Order: sequence, then structure tokens, then C-alpha cells
Amino acid sequence: MKLKHIHLEQLEVSKTNVRKFGAKQVDDLVLSIETLGLLQPLLVRRGFEESMAPTFEIIAGQRRYHALSKIAENAAIEPVPCMVMEDGDDALAIEASLAENIARLPMDEIDQYKAFSALASTGLEIEDIAHRFGVSERLVKQRLAIARLHPPILSAYRKEKIDPRSLRALTLAPLAKQREWWALFKDGDAHVPTGHALKRWLLGGDNIPTDHALFALENYQGAIITDLFGDHRYFDDAAKFWELQNAEIARLQEDYLVKGWSNVTILDLGTWWSSWEHVEATKKDGGEVFVEISTDGAVTCHEGFVTKAEAKRREKALQGGADSKPTKCELTKTMQNYLDLHRHAAVKAKLFDHQMLALRIATAQIIAGSDLWDVQADRQKANTEAIEDSLSENEAEKQFATERGAILELLGLEGEGTLVPTKDDWGKSHDLATVLAALMQLDDEAVMRVFTFVVAECLSCGSALVEWLGEELKPDLTEVHQAGDVFFDLLKDKQAINAALEEVTDKRKAASHISDTAKVQKAVLRNAIKAKGNDWSPRYFRFPMQAYTDKGGIAAVDRAAIFAGSTVQPKSDGETEKKAA
Repeated sequence: MKLKHIHLEQLEVSKTNVRKFGAKQVDDLVLSIETLGLLQPLLVRRGFEESMAPTFEIIAGQRRYHALSKIAENAAIEPVPCMVMEDGDDALAIEASLAENIARLPMDEIDQYKAFSALASTGLEIEDIAHRFGVSERLVKQRLAIARLHPPILSAYRKEKIDPRSLRALTLAPLAKQREWWALFKDGDAHVPTGHALKRWLLGGDNIPTDHALFALENYQGAIITDLFGDHRYFDDAAKFWELQNAEIARLQEDYLVKGWSNVTILDLGTWWSSWEHVEATKKDGGEVFVEISTDGAVTCHEGFVTKAEAKRREKALQGGADSKPTKCELTKTMQNYLDLHRHAAVKAKLFDHQMLALRIATAQIIAGSDLWDVQADRQKANTEAIEDSLSENEAEKQFATERGAILELLGLEGEGTLVPTKDDWGKSHDLATVLAALMQLDDEAVMRVFTFVVAECLSCGSALVEWLGEELKPDLTEVHQAGDVFFDLLKDKQAINAALEEVTDKRKAASHISDTAKVQKAVLRNAIKAKGNDWSPRYFRFPMQAYTDKGGIAAVDRAAIFAGSTVQPKSDGETEKKAA
């Protein structure tokens, strides 16, 4: 290159000059040149010759040229010192312009992307472009990413209608998504996400970085989006991420239990673990693990803690002044009331097929006593109206009500409403002479029918006897009652719900929902039951009742243990009938 002094009117800005934005904002340079003179020559190359005065294209120094032009409006300007380049290609000219401007601020992002894009189109690799201009490869990638943006978006950004943060977020989106956002932007009444909210909108509502994954990234079957303007890569499909992540969380839970931790509680997704509500406890002292899962996929395990309430209960138990039952068991009291009533109904209805057994039960109760043997019927008190309504739909309860009507008719007591009064029916008992007279007119078979009804109606709901009878008579609760809305509303324990889901589907399916809320898990469970044709019976509907967890505290299970190992061994139906004869 040669130094040459060129008249200002012979100079013009080259079309290859990369600075398009802010080139005429030169007030700072005007003051500097007027005070100190032009300290750095312009970089030019020969343009088209016209007559005797050739023209020169400015490759680097556009702002200095505009500053000189502004000074020339009020004063004469001497020929401008310029370094004249030899004839070369556009790539060399762009390199020269960019080399000067990349270190100067602020060069517009779009100018930079156009410059880098032009160089890349000549065959230069990103690494080469970055090396030549002393910038990072990431900067080159950032600027090239802008090339994918929808042109109207670029235009709006140049007019300062779109902020830089939103522009950078849009580089994460495919063209169709950019157009969708641009339509919202143009609609004056629509809500337009910007900044951080825009990134969440583009990623489907979840910014889940890859470094939060517990699984190997090669197992992910979706796309991974790189944020060139941030420090993370993101999963494009939250559902696919959570399926893999939940499986690992389930495996993590199993590992902790195998290692001897007493319990592992997986908090609902997005629920913060509050340290102030817990106290430290070692594994040996019954400490538990609490798994906290944030909405962005991060998993934090808090090892060696118990709730303050549990710690207080344990302390009182050691002092001998507190119940040793856990502070929270698998089933709530209301749920146990629901189950007690429906199990009670199933046993009562089944007792009609075993009338000689009813006779033996009556004899045993007369001898040993019973909390209902005054005699009075069980009140069937429900804790809530919903449970009471569900009981009215129980087929066994309907069957028993029908039998009550038939017995009343048999005894000539139609319209009385009840046969055996409850405590609430004090003073409403039937006349002894009337009842005895009716019984005297019936044969033995009919009397046994009435007697069996009385015994059944006097079975105490929620008693050990009901549980024992259930094991002996084996009624199928699902034939008379289905697990409907009330059952699922009362089912609260997440671990039990997840275990039930595994029972209906499989271990993998249950694990994929382990971090979901109880509400979501129950919805998945009900859909799975429906898909199987509603052919499923909860363990709570079985005799003996079975739990889904080892938390304990289930009254029906504890009551069944009263008869466990006893000498109560009823004979088979045939032997019973023969013995009775």
C-alpha cells in the first residue's frame, strides 16, 4: 500500500464497508480532528476514473470521512492522507474494514453479521474468520446466527423497535416461530413476550438447560438448542425431558432406600424445600431424604432431615409420653372412614350366604358382648356428605336396603322404616309382642333369614370382626362398588398413588410421573384404569386390606391383626350346615 493525499471530493464510501449503522454519528471525531488533526489515514482503493480525477473507495475510515465532510462545510480541507490498497477481491476489503471496526464501538450487530456472512460465503471457516480479526469463534457464531432472523424483525431492530435481548432470544427459534412472534408484534392488541419471557415462550414455556439432566444426553430423542448469547444449551421438548428425568429421579429414590435411608420424599414439582421447617437427623437416627425439583429440571437432594413435627413426636415417644404412630400415614382418617363403610357393606351383604355363621356370630356376641349388642343397628355415620352419597350408590347397600324392606313386610311392619333401631332412634323400638307374634307364624328358614339380617345390621362398622369376616367370606367389593370421584378425592399420599399407577401400568410409566403433583398422578392413574376397561381393584378394596407403602397407621390393617394367629377357624359351608342339622 502507498500513502497518497487525496482531495475530499474524490473520496466515496465503499459498498463493501461493513459499517452501515451509526457511521454519521461523528460529533466526537469532529472535535478531535479540529483539535489534533487526522491521526490515522483512511484506507482506500481505486474506484472508477472520471475524466482527469480518479475516485477512491473508502474501505476503512468511514466515520473519519464523514467527520472531515462536516468540518468542510465551514472550513477548507487539505487533501486527506490515505493508504491506497492494491487491486484485490472484496473479501480482502471486508477484512480490512472489519479489522478496524471490530475493535471500535459500537458496531451494529447487523453490520457485523453481514460482514461475517459475506466472508463465510467466500469459503472462510468460522475459526479462520475469528483468527483473522482477533475475536472469539463464539462472537462470529453469534453474528452469523442473526442471519437466520426474519427480515422484518431485523428491520424493526434497526429502527430500535425491538430490544437487543429479544433479538438475541429470537435466534433460538426456527423461522416459523419467528414469523408467529412477528405476527403478535404487529398485532397491537396481542400480548407480545419479550426478553426472558420471550425465551420461555420460544422454548415452549420451559427453559430447561442440559446441565440439569440426570440422564445421558444421548438418550434424549429431541433437539438441543444452543443459546449463542448465553451460557447454556436447552432441551426443545419438556415432555421428553421429564420422561427421562423422572425415571432417573425414581432410580435415585430407590438407591437412597437401598442405602438405608428410612424414607425418601419427592416434593411436588416447583415446591421449595423449606429448611426452617426441618431439623437434622442422621441416617442411623431415622433421618430422611427430601428431593427438591425445580421447574427448570434442577434436582437437589436434602439428606439427613426430618420435619419439626416428626422430630417432636419422636422426642415425646422416647420420654414415654407420646403415641409412636407416624405423624402422617398412608391414608387419611376420612379415607379410612370411606373404606370402612364400603367394606362393612360388602361383608353384611355376603353374610346372607352363610346364615349358620351368622348364628354363631350372634351367640359369640351374646356371650362376649359387643358395643352394639344392646341391641342396636350401626349408625353408618359418614364423615362427609360425599362419602354418604357414595355409600347410597353401593350395590351391596342397595341390596341390604331391599332386604330390609322384605323383612319388614315379612313381619307385617311395612312403613316402619327400620327393623333394628340405632342410638339415634332411641324410643322407636318395635313392640315385642307384635314382633314375636309375627316370628311365630314363620318357618325356620324365614326366621333364620330375619335373624341373619339382624346380625348383619348389628355388625359394628370399622371393627376387627368386619375385617375377619371379609377374609373368611371373601366378598368382591368391586362387584358392588367402584372407586369413583370420592375415592380419588380422598386419596392423598403421593407414594401410594405412584405405587398404584405402577400396579395398573408398569414401573417405567410410574417412574415417568414421579415428580408430578398428586392431582396429575391421579389423572394419569384414572386414564390408565379406563384404558384397561376399568378392570382394576385398589388394594384397599381387598380382604385383608393391603397397603401401598410401609408407612403404617391404616386402621383396617391393624384391626385384621387382632384375629391373626387366633384359633377362630370356621368350618366349610357343607360342614357347618351338617353340624347345624
